[in-house]
Amino acid sequence: MITRSSALLQRPTPATQPLPVQARWQTQLARAIRDPRELCRRLGLDEAWHGGAERGHALFEVRVPEAYLARIRPHDPADPLLRQVLPLGEETEVTPGYVADPLAEAEHTPAKGLIHKYAGRVLLIASPACAVNCRYCFRRHFPYEENAPSRAQWEASLDYLREDATIREAILSGGDPLAANDRRLAWLVERLGAIPHLKRLRIHTRLPVVIPDRIDDALLDWLGGTRLQTVMVLHINHAQEIDEAVVAACRRLREAGVTLLNQSVLLRGINDDVDALAALSERLFEAGILPYYLHVLDPVAGAAHFDVNDDDARTLVAALREVLPGFLMPRLVREIPGEASKTPL
Repeated sequence: MITRSSALLQRPTPATQPLPVQARWQTQLARAIRDPRELCRRLGLDEAWHGGAERGHALFEVRVPEAYLARIRPHDPADPLLRQVLPLGEETEVTPGYVADPLAEAEHTPAKGLIHKYAGRVLLIASPACAVNCRYCFRRHFPYEENAPSRAQWEASLDYLREDATIREAILSGGDPLAANDRRLAWLVERLGAIPHLKRLRIHTRLPVVIPDRIDDALLDWLGGTRLQTVMVLHINHAQEIDEAVVAACRRLREAGVTLLNQSVLLRGINDDVDALAALSERLFEAGILPYYLHVLDPVAGAAHFDVNDDDARTLVAALREVLPGFLMPRLVREIPGEASKTPL
């Protein structure tokens, strides 16, 4: 079976010269770094990192846009942003309990590109592509080639939503839904808005963080034009990811009436200390984003080296509660297949 990572490896790697500041988001997406040696070279990493990077890349390709690269400290293999995107040899290790489908999503897919796990809400795979390939991604093995969105597929998904009046919320996910073009997204959201029992549109995305220029006039036109109450859940794990361009993008989204939430993943060596998590919550709120979830790692094959055990996670969050006001405290949760919702820890 061809997975997303193996399929993408068959594509030619584009040139990875720095892009002009004003490059359109589509160009930035297309010109993202997709060669592990190039990533190491651009950041001044020693050649000792190359072998592991290539082994990890062979399983799940590297992808890093220039706008995100600019926030990574050069010559620092411990940089918290670099650790999220640099392939490592550890990804090839087989760890018991770490599997290709850690959330058993294949069991909750009544139609192609549609996942229905929880009451009242349905998830649509709006795009198989991502702007950045996070090394801990729980869908790094997801069969996107079997769930690639098309208008015909979306029509089948829309029929599913129309026939179930208990569904109140449509969630656009992926990949990253905002990697799709605005014409197709506008078409989909217009039809979602025509389903009377739908109340909310939720969009899970990393694109406003890794390519802030994605929040352009075309996106804001369809996003601000729907009758559905719109929530955008960003995925930010470290305060260093939020630069002024991200702040400006979030301001535009809020002005369009979008509620901004954030969910993070607790990752060893990246944000598994009180100072890092407190700084993240403070920086999120400065950018107009409310902390929402702090997920423990989903046990996906290739990511075991990021794991923080549940006892350490609870201790960390208890210490965090001592330094943050309640409204800045994300909820520590684990997703357990078959449960009715996220499980608080």
